[in-house]
Amino acid sequence: MTELSNPQPATPPRSQWVDVWHQFKAHKGALLGGVIFIVIVLGVFIGPWLWPYDSQFIDIRARNQGPSWAHPFGTDQLGRDTLARMMAGGQTSISVGLTAMLLALGLGSFIGITAGFFKRLDGPLMRLTDLFLALPILPLLLVMMLLFREPLSAAVGPERGIFILIVVAIGITSWMPTARIVRGDVLALKEREFILAARSIGTPNSRMITRHILPNVLSPIMVSATLGIANAIITESALSFLGLGFPPDFPTWGRLLNDATQYLQDYPERVFWPGLAISLTVLSVNYLGDGLRDALDPRIRGR
Repeated sequence: MTELSNPQPATPPRSQWVDVWHQFKAHKGALLGGVIFIVIVLGVFIGPWLWPYDSQFIDIRARNQGPSWAHPFGTDQLGRDTLARMMAGGQTSISVGLTAMLLALGLGSFIGITAGFFKRLDGPLMRLTDLFLALPILPLLLVMMLLFREPLSAAVGPERGIFILIVVAIGITSWMPTARIVRGDVLALKEREFILAARSIGTPNSRMITRHILPNVLSPIMVSATLGIANAIITESALSFLGLGFPPDFPTWGRLLNDATQYLQDYPERVFWPGLAISLTVLSVNYLGDGLRDALDPRIRGR
């Protein structure tokens, strides 16, 4: 009788996040978009600590200068360094984009999962979504800015009040696409075998949503998140460009575009820099969303 050999220890399963990373880095556009977005974020938040010029420093003798070694992006009509103002404006624009995206994403995901999972709430929540979709967004934003701008500015200060108002206005007017997409995925997931099996063994609804439903709808949620950042940045830039955003002395990319239009013929580069920053940020975020969608979707991960 031969002696049985000792069985080899089983190889531990690979982490799910390792698979996500391998899938993400296979998407070259997403990888490049992520690098560009990280560089922009680090540049606007760390750059002011390294750059010698303050965004509010006025030097009349250096006004309306073109690009140079001292001022790579030139100066404005008051002699303020354009690069310093670009970094300060980027802080505001990206902060508004991220915060408004989180608000819209949380609200849209909650309504979408609730409507898709609980049948009796589906009708009322979807009619509410249709109502918000029927509203004209830009006129509604303009009305909200005109109605609540002064009370909030008086209550918490001009910059903080406008920041809260813009974030809330963008957030409550942009959650509807996320809610509809998430609801559609939840309705499809409810009929899958693993959901029926979990229901048959008495799994409570809260655990079923957090353990089975939510991980399988992360892909559309992440795509909506990246699109939400881009949409919020563009909306804030549009409001600032129309003069209804932050105060004139508080730089944002949209405000810089608004200020530069008066000098478009003489100094066209003043329009180019904030426009390029907005375009690069939005494009990199969209590519990042494509990669995250492919990496987080369990149905296509590993292909």
